[in-house]
Amino acid sequence: MRRKIEQLFLQWKQNPDRKPLVVKGCRQCGKTYSVLSFARANYEHVIYLNFHEQPSYKKFFQGALDVQTITMLVSAAFPSIPIVPGKTCFVLDEIQECPRARTALKFFKLDGRYDVLCTGSLLGVNGYRNDLEDMEAAIPVGYEQIVDMYPMDFEEWLWAIGLKDEIFQTLRQSFEQETPVPESLHDTMSNYLLQYAVIGGMPEAVKTFVQTHNMQMVLDVQRGIVDGYRSDMIKYASKEDKARIRACFDSIPKQLSKENKKFQYSTIRTGARAKDYWGCLQWIEDAGIVRKCYNLQMPELPLAGNAIDNVFKVYMADTGLFVSMLEDGTQADILQGDLLGYKGAIFENLLADFLGKMQRPLYYYHKEGGLEIDFVMRYKGECTLLECKATTGRAKSLRTILSNPDKYHIYQAIKVGSYNIGRSDGILTIPHYLAFCLENSRVVWCEATSCIQTSF
Repeated sequence: MRRKIEQLFLQWKQNPDRKPLVVKGCRQCGKTYSVLSFARANYEHVIYLNFHEQPSYKKFFQGALDVQTITMLVSAAFPSIPIVPGKTCFVLDEIQECPRARTALKFFKLDGRYDVLCTGSLLGVNGYRNDLEDMEAAIPVGYEQIVDMYPMDFEEWLWAIGLKDEIFQTLRQSFEQETPVPESLHDTMSNYLLQYAVIGGMPEAVKTFVQTHNMQMVLDVQRGIVDGYRSDMIKYASKEDKARIRACFDSIPKQLSKENKKFQYSTIRTGARAKDYWGCLQWIEDAGIVRKCYNLQMPELPLAGNAIDNVFKVYMADTGLFVSMLEDGTQADILQGDLLGYKGAIFENLLADFLGKMQRPLYYYHKEGGLEIDFVMRYKGECTLLECKATTGRAKSLRTILSNPDKYHIYQAIKVGSYNIGRSDGILTIPHYLAFCLENSRVVWCEATSCIQTSF
């Protein structure tokens, strides 16, 4: 399946001073598939070492870590695969399982004869391993390039189901010119959005849907992935944190079903305190399972500087997985057009899914007893209010802020919902499926830092 990260891989390969590239991401987001597909399409020879499936491959890195020794050992194990300078790529899968292989990346960079692509779980790469092997291995600071990978976004999902390029052109043109999407296309895209809300962007779930169109099979895949996350909690978390992390994770549907969706530790269990569960929630976020959305003191730039660290909402990083955690029958309700369940949580999580997979930090604005804005973001260089409404509404908070420019200095607002494109009183309305057009970022290679950067 086509993924946007392939463009990053191409930019990396075109850089003459490239470093070994480490692709990190949550469980089953498609890291291995994308890296292997790229390597096989762009190199004559590929050495593939999966340290999770074949722990014996660690032996290649147990002794000296110079490239000559490593290639000698690997060539003896794989005599049918030539190891040719400039034409061979090493793919080190699940590199967190072999910390010394990660240490060896420094020597691959200094040697310069072979390209190296790696994948790693977020937990492993972020340092949640605590065994002796990990502690004795050195992280190759300055000799590796790390990029993040996410589950498929809505646009990639549309590619997977076969949507034609001319359809995207029509949609983007409507968005840019602020003209309504043709009604028949609008209805079709609205149905696709409902399907995406249920299926989400985990590649295995998407593949199952494309091949079978059986929603029960999709749900089985999703719940298997969620169970895998729970297994990681046992594998990587410290003994004293295992139960609390699990309880924290299982509370997410309850957190979002509240009228006030601010994350509350007391929702995990009665009497729970932040000091006991803050680290557990951070663990889940570091695993790439959830994303925090921080409340702002004021809706103004810089957003990060205005964020309140201890006041936030928590959304699942992938809406399909979130829906799979809800009661049976929710999927059918959504497919029939009902996104209002759980007090709008599904609709909000869907927009958080869109923004998060654009690598946008998430912010909102809530003033007790007063204004409430679902999301606030930097868009086209300006602070922009973003509100999601499943049905038509007056958007009172948006209008209040826009009508007081001397106080708030905000001139842009977008309302996302189940309606077509339009503009009224300075507020742009767009259908939810067009939120992927809000990605006005550009991906560039920075020569000064030798890294891939995303700017908004």
